[in-house]
Amino acid sequence: MQYLRVISIIVLSLITYLSYGQSDIQSFLESNEDITVESIKTGDDGVTKAVIYISQPVNHQQPNGDTFGQRIILTHVGMDMPTVIQTQGYNVSDRENEIVKILNGNSINVEHRYFAKSVPEPRDWTYLTLEQATADLHKIRTLFGEIYTDKWVATGISKGGATTIYYEYFYPEDTDASIAYVAPISDDLEDKRIYKFLDTIGTKECRKDIFTYQKFMLKKKDKVLDRLQWFVKGKGLEFDYLGDLETAYEYAMLEYPFSVWQWGTPCEDIPDNKDLDTYIEHLLEVVGLDFYDDKTNEFFAAHYYQASTQMGYYGFQTLRYSRWLDKLGRNPSASFPPKDSNPVYDNSLAKDVMKWLNKDGNDLLYINGLMDTWASNRVIPSKKVNSKAFNLAKASHGDARIANMSPEMKVEFTEALEALINRKVDLSTLEEEK
Repeated sequence: MQYLRVISIIVLSLITYLSYGQSDIQSFLESNEDITVESIKTGDDGVTKAVIYISQPVNHQQPNGDTFGQRIILTHVGMDMPTVIQTQGYNVSDRENEIVKILNGNSINVEHRYFAKSVPEPRDWTYLTLEQATADLHKIRTLFGEIYTDKWVATGISKGGATTIYYEYFYPEDTDASIAYVAPISDDLEDKRIYKFLDTIGTKECRKDIFTYQKFMLKKKDKVLDRLQWFVKGKGLEFDYLGDLETAYEYAMLEYPFSVWQWGTPCEDIPDNKDLDTYIEHLLEVVGLDFYDDKTNEFFAAHYYQASTQMGYYGFQTLRYSRWLDKLGRNPSASFPPKDSNPVYDNSLAKDVMKWLNKDGNDLLYINGLMDTWASNRVIPSKKVNSKAFNLAKASHGDARIANMSPEMKVEFTEALEALINRKVDLSTLEEEK
């Protein structure tokens, strides 16, 4: 019976493939009741770009219940080409993707549920779980698997990379390979591995310069806030969500070391001339006050809810700063969950995933920058699996990319990916852009 079922699936897939032809993606999109097409255009190169919405159950355990539209940017090259499913951690954007380029494949770029235009109404936070989010991806994979029958690769960056890992955990048969960039798997709401990282990364002199800068800015807080009032007014920033400007400023100063390493700020850029305007400008460049305003908190509300329930996050050690902090208590969290939610943190899924990754987490390729703060809770593949890590020693969060690998690492990465998908990988497009 199982044999007959497999044959039936193959025949149905072949019928679907032949009925639409190799290039008639528009017919497929417009004939599927679960797909709404917002826009579609085929360029002179024959590549079709479409913005579409997939009807998703709010609760996949009740598929006939309420639904919402999940936004996708589809890039169609050919039905006989590999397909890359991009697992965004936030909203979707039409940025170029390395894996799509090197495979010259189709791209299904998926906006995460509860972000931007992919939000159920009403917004019930209890259905924002990793189980539901990866079920979204599985439905998309099943739907497009009708026409894209070649190899499938999942990839994501940062929170999107963590989503890739969780997707592989729940649905390992969906893809032939998964590539997670700078993807943290936190073990707690206050992941203490980050504290150790910040206490040991770089040189002792650089870490001292970071603290000296923080101390100066916190001691001069009253003068800094007086000057920031004009910046805040000009930018139209509001901080009701956190409380007030002073609270946001204290958070920004605690965040500063995290951001320095995450985004690769050179230590020589840390000001030491005691000119307050220079110091303020540096803070706005490295951390930014707008990161804490009400609009940003609303945008990241779903992210903070996930951090505060399943994904974990980080906090700030305050002992060395406590004498200069007036708004924040001991070791405050960097997660600011929405006011209308009631998050309860449970790290059981993260623990299960880590056990699985060590024992059975195959077909994953990890790309990390070892100067990135998020490298502190990166996945380190065990010898029990075929997964591999590619760690760029001098790279930060935005630099840990295939294009920035050494020639030797590029060869190793190419061989690893080709072994998983049994297809040639062409890195020449990345070289042309550098």
